[in-house]
Amino acid sequence: MTEAECVLPYDGDPKRAVRGGSAGLRVVALGTTCLVVFLLLLFIFQPTQWCLIILSDPRSPSAVSMWKSVFPAAAVAGLLAGSTSATLLYVTSYAGTVTTLDLVEGATNKLDTVTSTTACGANPSWLTLDYSKSFVYCLDEAWGQANGAVTSFYTERNGSLTPLAKAELVAGPVSIAEFGVGGHGLAIASYAGSGVNVVSMAPEGGVELVQNETYTLDKPGPNPERQDVPHPHQAILDPTSGFILVPDLGADLVRVYQADAGTLKLTPIAPLQVTPGAGPRHGAFKTALNRTYFYVATELANTIIGYEVVYNKNKTLGFNELFTIPTHGENVTLPEGTGAGEIVVTPDGKNLIVSSRWEYSLKIANFDPDNSTEIVSDPLISYEIDNKTGSLKKLQTVAAGGAGPRHFSINGDGDRIAVGLQGDGRVTIIERDVRTGMLGDFVASADVEGEVNAVIFYEDYHVKRGRTVA
Repeated sequence: MTEAECVLPYDGDPKRAVRGGSAGLRVVALGTTCLVVFLLLLFIFQPTQWCLIILSDPRSPSAVSMWKSVFPAAAVAGLLAGSTSATLLYVTSYAGTVTTLDLVEGATNKLDTVTSTTACGANPSWLTLDYSKSFVYCLDEAWGQANGAVTSFYTERNGSLTPLAKAELVAGPVSIAEFGVGGHGLAIASYAGSGVNVVSMAPEGGVELVQNETYTLDKPGPNPERQDVPHPHQAILDPTSGFILVPDLGADLVRVYQADAGTLKLTPIAPLQVTPGAGPRHGAFKTALNRTYFYVATELANTIIGYEVVYNKNKTLGFNELFTIPTHGENVTLPEGTGAGEIVVTPDGKNLIVSSRWEYSLKIANFDPDNSTEIVSDPLISYEIDNKTGSLKKLQTVAAGGAGPRHFSINGDGDRIAVGLQGDGRVTIIERDVRTGMLGDFVASADVEGEVNAVIFYEDYHVKRGRTVA
């Protein structure tokens, strides 16, 4: 719109013009007066805090905390997010790096490396973003060490990460679920150490271990090589935010905890028993029509198990098993060593997607146009979810873009899927049609050194996801 188009037409009545102008001036004057009074009161009653806010970087951890104490959280998020890229991603690799990628879309899309850090530790394994606080939490699995660790980072304007604090954990941490009032707690599953950790987070990014539990088995499971001891593999917050669930691959259980949002205490309650030898790896919730469904991907049996969740009056959970199907939806002969990877419900709640690793069943054109060698790929398998019954109807099987899709995540709009390919050291982005749920072409790809194991979008998921939990 040009400057001339912003001028209101004059109809020749000078009194009307004066009245209109006076009304506009009164509105401006009233708004200005209210703002001045508000700032004056703030300065009188909180002079130190106000001075700190004015003088600090508005996106620094201390400033974020101060702004939140003065303005509503939604307003703060809007003020702080304006300068960030709309398509940044964070990627962890067992090579010891956390890499920031930027999706540049144009005639030829590409994923550019912005920066990389080794401050997470020797073997980064998982990332969780708290967008409202501008924090990223990274786990160091620390292979072969007595302890793992969690490190908090501050997300800078250009996507780089500044380390803030570190806390030691039970050995082999692999997954985080954020919970508690204001998201001030982290529930963390530790695979190698057979344990579950709880970490408290300070407003400025500090992290402190406040609870841990370790488990043992009376005897090995049906798969003694993989089920010699308990192996918690993921931590998941339920849709009510009242429970933490932890699939335990070694014990054939999904451990269930009451989660106190204030104290962050996790209290174990009756677990979900899974078919012996199945090896539950990851799970995903779906809510619809006042019902809650829970889907478990089993790594050793390569199945998807569907449950309807019952919230009991005594603050426990019940699980009614609905079905067990192969990860491919039908019986497919899979090579030895094949294992289900990630399982996610899309932000719109329409689809469930699961990855299958180490079957090497598909081939795609090379991402390098000058290289004619085809890429061998593992698949992503997608399903339609029936809201009334929770049942799954297979939609399609597509190439993930390489070998070992250990992890993938979906952006808040639900039209992009970022895949971390452990076997090839690669990240791919796949488009998704939000109307049909169909997965489409590759948007872009990038090579990342080492075994890629997690990739997340830098954006606020919570507003767009509504009641659907992925």
